[in-house]
Amino acid sequence: MPDKILVVEDNDKNRKLVRMILQSKGYELMEATTAEEAINQLKENIPDLILLDIQLPQMDGLELTKKIREQKEMKDIPIIALTAYAMKGDKERILEAGCDDYISKPIDTRQLPIKIAEIISKSKINK
Repeated sequence: MPDKILVVEDNDKNRKLVRMILQSKGYELMEATTAEEAINQLKENIPDLILLDIQLPQMDGLELTKKIREQKEMKDIPIIALTAYAMKGDKERILEAGCDDYISKPIDTRQLPIKIAEIISKSKINK
C-alpha cells in the first residue's frame, strides 16, 4: 500500500506542483485548501505525513498543527510545514508549534520527495 500524504495548501499552483511530484513517486494524496477541510479529512483518514502550508485562510498552519497534536490518534503524524517565510526565528517558531520539519518556498522539486521519504521512513521506525 502506498504511503498516504495530506497536502494542505490553498494555492492551486503549489498544490498542483506538489501533487505532480508526489504522485510520480507513488504516494497516495489527500488534499485540502483550508485548515477546516484538513480537520474533516483527518476525521476520515489518517495519513502517513502531512505537508502543511503555514499561510492558510481563517486558521493558519501553526494553529492547525497545534490542534492536530492535541488529538491522541494524530499526535505522531509527521508534519512538514511549507512556508514562504524563511526568516531568522521562523524555523524555531515552526518547530515549537509541533511541526517536524519545514520546506521553504519556492519548493525545490528534487529535494521535496527526498525529504518526505526520509521523514516517513523515520516515522515508521519509531512506531
